[in-house]
Amino acid sequence: MLKKGVTLRGIEVFEALAQTGSVAKAAGVTGLSQPAVSQQMRNLETALGAELIDHARRPMRLTPAGHLFLRRTGVALSELRQAQSDVTVMDLAHLEELNLGIIDDFDDDLTPRLATILAESLTRCRFRMVAAGSIELARAMEEKSLHMAICARIDTPLQGVIEHPLVRDPFIIVAPKNTDEDAQTLLRDDSPLPFMNYGADLLIADQITQHLAGHGTPPAARFEISSHLALMAMVARGIGWTITTPLGYMRAARFHDGLRAMALPVPDATRHISLYAGTDWSGPVPRDIARTMRRLIKTHMIDPALADLPWLADQFHLMEDRSCAKS
Repeated sequence: MLKKGVTLRGIEVFEALAQTGSVAKAAGVTGLSQPAVSQQMRNLETALGAELIDHARRPMRLTPAGHLFLRRTGVALSELRQAQSDVTVMDLAHLEELNLGIIDDFDDDLTPRLATILAESLTRCRFRMVAAGSIELARAMEEKSLHMAICARIDTPLQGVIEHPLVRDPFIIVAPKNTDEDAQTLLRDDSPLPFMNYGADLLIADQITQHLAGHGTPPAARFEISSHLALMAMVARGIGWTITTPLGYMRAARFHDGLRAMALPVPDATRHISLYAGTDWSGPVPRDIARTMRRLIKTHMIDPALADLPWLADQFHLMEDRSCAKS
């Protein structure tokens, strides 16, 4: 039994404070007022009999007890959120056919989870799921060979679709763990460590080039690698540095011991991942799938990323669904 005063809400507030270092930002994350955030935190620390956060520092920092508590409670919160996702049953039994495309960024973790959840709800449906790059999925949506697609937003708006925004995924620098170079040094064309970009056939490579070009002369790419995991492996081996996103970084968890992530000093350098559905799918189905996908992204991508890289808290987050129709 939990000690009196140790509540789920209090633990969620603690997690938000640990990630943001600010009562005001934690209030925005949790939907509580700032006084309520402070009260929840006081109640939790009183119940545990230990200080979890150094309240005198700005931004706030975890105490040693706080680090230990966050490590344990973070796992518990992730499991609770996953349980909530698993028991939220979508009403898809009436569908006869669903063709869904999903960006290959999610292949290793989220795609299998989403496929399992959907398959359990699609009891009478012919279901087809394909994984591909964003450009290929956008083309399939325009050709109407897919009913829905989860992919990065492209420069040219898709016609005849409804967009359900999912996540803001900012660009970040990933360098070898042992490099002493800072972001500004790496971005110089005479950087001692070579720049490696994604293959030119990928949307993300073009987006990175455009963002860099808008803020001075971009470094020339010595390597172009279309395989994301191969690119991360090369960085971990010290061959060069690259630009990716938190989703890409989390997908490369096996290489984290050899990677160092840092902020990209280019304002508004980000991409947006959305679920796109044809206008004839304007009912609750795409909204339900988008809602499920947001929960999966939050539990398995955003929460672990912010625990490792708390400086991403203002940038890497879910997006509000305004269901914008494009006609």
